[in-house]
Amino acid sequence: MKLLSLTLAATLMSSAAFAETLTLYTSQPPEQAQETVDAFMAAHPDITVEWTRNGTSALMNVLRAEIEAGQVQPDVLLVADVINLGELKAGGHLMAYPEAPVADYDAATYDPDMMFFGTKAITTGIAYNPEIAEPVTSWNDLLVEENRGQIAVPSPLYSGAALNHLHAVINDPDLGWAFFEGLNDLDIVPEGGNGPATNAVATGMAKYAILVDANALRAKADGSPIDYIVPEDGVSFITEPAAILSTTDAPEAARTFIDFLLSREGQELVAGQGNLPILPGVDSPEGFPKLEDMKLLGYDADAAVTSDAEVRQKFADIFGL
Repeated sequence: MKLLSLTLAATLMSSAAFAETLTLYTSQPPEQAQETVDAFMAAHPDITVEWTRNGTSALMNVLRAEIEAGQVQPDVLLVADVINLGELKAGGHLMAYPEAPVADYDAATYDPDMMFFGTKAITTGIAYNPEIAEPVTSWNDLLVEENRGQIAVPSPLYSGAALNHLHAVINDPDLGWAFFEGLNDLDIVPEGGNGPATNAVATGMAKYAILVDANALRAKADGSPIDYIVPEDGVSFITEPAAILSTTDAPEAARTFIDFLLSREGQELVAGQGNLPILPGVDSPEGFPKLEDMKLLGYDADAAVTSDAEVRQKFADIFGL
């Protein structure tokens, strides 16, 4: 028995010696972040993941401070948009992963220099409460007097999806800054992320919201009075990209995490969490609109990186934030 105990102790010590710890910063909703980490650790029990969750802009503020101090904590980022990752790429803070398993993916979903990789498709459209509001067909249909103070809008100063939406809308000649100026004229105050906006519509505190598809459709499936509209003039979209920090001291574990997110198992997890997978052959969640049926509002990501500070400031000036 004593010999067995010593052997077991030696085995445990050996396993601990080879176990790696990976630090993840993510903007995923907390329950999804936990599911993602749990699924990865079940597939790779030799890697422990410690994760921190916040809005993309809030995480980026923390990361910028860490970079300035020379004390970068995360090994991997899994955040909402490519603008912030493009900024990190330009600053030399991301590690390339040329061997990432992207052969079956559309080239538009990952960085051509193989520094960040889309993991899903999340569109931003219009949510509404059918008990107190009528469906609309376009973004500008929201800008009417009866909607004064009744539109929940996540802030791009907090939410990566909202930041992506801001750049997409101002890039569209039929919408542009005039859309946001119209919201301000209706006493709309952008704040927080998509969670509070979902709650505002589902509880009747707001008639409409500018919202990501998954939040609205998951709440609808759970029985909340909320539905999702794909405006005929288009939706913005993000791919929730993942990237490895150049300062990581666990590059192999970080690459393994990227591999998992891009694997069929990882993409089936995406669908199970109520988001659109981007790996061909993986079924989308029931009730979701099809990407091919939507007009997608895009923009030049590299140009957006250059103009981002100016864009954020103009947005803050419009709303007095």
